[in-house]
Amino acid sequence: MKSAVGLSLIVALSFSQGCKKSFLDASPASTTTSTQFWKTSTDAASAVNSMYADLHNWNDIAFAPIAIESMGSDDATKGSVPTDATFMNEYRNFTVTAGEGQLEGFWQGMYNNINFANQILDNVPAINMDAGLKARYLAEAQFIRAYDYFRLVRAFGDVPLRLHVPKSAADYNLARAPKAQVWLQIETDLTSAASVLPTAYSAVDIGHVTKGAALALHAKVALYQKKWADVITYTTAVTSLGVYSLFPDYEKMFRTQNKNNSESIFEIQCALIPNNPGASNSQYSQVQMPRVTEPAGGWGFNNPSPGLIAEFEPGDPRLAGTVIFTGTLTPEGDMIDASAPNPYYNMKSYVPFAQYVSGFNQGCQQDKIVLRYAEVLLMNAEANNELGNSAAALASLEQVRARARGVNVAILPPVTTTDQTALRTAIYHERRVELGMEFDRHFDVIRQGRGAAVFGPQGFVAGKSEVWPIPQNEIDLSAGTLTQNPGY
Repeated sequence: MKSAVGLSLIVALSFSQGCKKSFLDASPASTTTSTQFWKTSTDAASAVNSMYADLHNWNDIAFAPIAIESMGSDDATKGSVPTDATFMNEYRNFTVTAGEGQLEGFWQGMYNNINFANQILDNVPAINMDAGLKARYLAEAQFIRAYDYFRLVRAFGDVPLRLHVPKSAADYNLARAPKAQVWLQIETDLTSAASVLPTAYSAVDIGHVTKGAALALHAKVALYQKKWADVITYTTAVTSLGVYSLFPDYEKMFRTQNKNNSESIFEIQCALIPNNPGASNSQYSQVQMPRVTEPAGGWGFNNPSPGLIAEFEPGDPRLAGTVIFTGTLTPEGDMIDASAPNPYYNMKSYVPFAQYVSGFNQGCQQDKIVLRYAEVLLMNAEANNELGNSAAALASLEQVRARARGVNVAILPPVTTTDQTALRTAIYHERRVELGMEFDRHFDVIRQGRGAAVFGPQGFVAGKSEVWPIPQNEIDLSAGTLTQNPGY
C-alpha cells in the first residue's frame, strides 16, 4: 500500500494560496504536465515560489503546529471556549492517541513542504539557466527540506527520510530512518545551503532564506544534539556576518510595520495583497487573535499560561510584548473587552484591529518569525556555559537582557554568576521569557532533559512523552512498514 507520505508527492506544485509578498506569486504548476514543466528558469522560479507559499498553509502554521509544538508546554493553554477544539487538551495533558487528527495534519504538512523541496532538487539541475541562480534555488530548497525535517524529528523521533520524488511504487513506502540519520541529513543540507546562499537580498526577494538562516538553523540543530562546539561555531558565524542586530523595541518587533527587521533571520512571509482573492487564507494570526466581537478578532487559541506570566521578572517589558491581558488596551490602542472568554492572548500573533481588511482572514498579513538573532545569542550563551566559558556566556546573555532593559537600569540586572549550574538556570529562564509563545518551549524542555520534572504535573511520562505518536493513518497506509513510538 502507498503511505500517505507519498500520496501527495508526485507533482504537487499546485499554487498554495495565502498571504504573500511578490516573490510568492506563483502560477499553478498543476495545470502543466511534468513533461512540459521543468524546462525554463521561469519554471524553476515558479517552483521555488510555490515552495515558499506552501509554508503558510493550515497544517504548517495553524492548529497542527499549535497542538504539536505548543500545547504540550507549560507556557500555553488551549484558550477559546471550553467546547471548541477540545482535542487540544489531549496534547496539553499528554493523553493524545495515534488517531488524533492534528498528528496527521502536521505529518502531511511537513512532508508536503519536503515534496516541494525535493521537486526542485530533482528537477532544477537539468534546466538550462543562470548557474548562480540555479545554485541558489537548490540551496533554498535544501534549507526548506532541513527545516521541515527538523520539525519532524523533534516531534516524532525516527521518521521516513525522503530525499527524492518517488518514481516507482517501491519508492513510496519508506520505513522510519533512525533519528541520527535524519539529523545528519539535516546538517548536510544546511552545510551545503550555507555555502551558496547570499547574506542578503534586494527588496524584491526579501523573505528568501539566507546564509544567516542556514547557519542559525544549523546552530539550533547542533543545540538539540548537544554539539556545543558546533553551536558556538555556527552562532559566531551568524554574528560575524554583520547583518543582524537586536531590534530596539521588543513589542514592536512583531508588528506588521516591522516585518523582516534587523533581528529577523528567517520569517515566513504572509503579506496581504489587497484585491487578490488568492492571498487571504493564512490563518496563523486568525486562530490566535483575541476572541472578541470586534470584526478583527480571532478564534482565541494558544493562550499564554499563568506559569509563563509568573516567569517574567518584575518590570520586564517583554511581558507586555508577549501577553495581551483581557480588559486592557494593547500598546496600539485596541481595547480587549473584559467579556472575552480568556484572560490572556498571544501578543506575538496580534495584528491591530485597524489593519483588518474586510473579506480577508483576521490578521492575515502577519508574518511568522521562525529564527531571530536573540535566539542566536542565547544558543551561544548556553553552549559557552556548557563548555565552561562563563565569561563568553555572560556576554551573550547580557546582550539579550540589555535590549529588554533599555534605559531602565532599575530592572533586569545583569547576570553575574559564573557557577555553571546557576548560569544554566539563568539561561533557561531567559530562553523562556525571551522566546515565550514562539513554539519552542515544549521541545526546549525535552531536549534539556527536564520533561518529567517540568511537564510531569501535566501528565508527561518519561520514556514516552518525549515524542508524539506516529499518526495511525500513516501506519495503516504503510501496511505496517511504519512502526509506532513506544507507549502509544
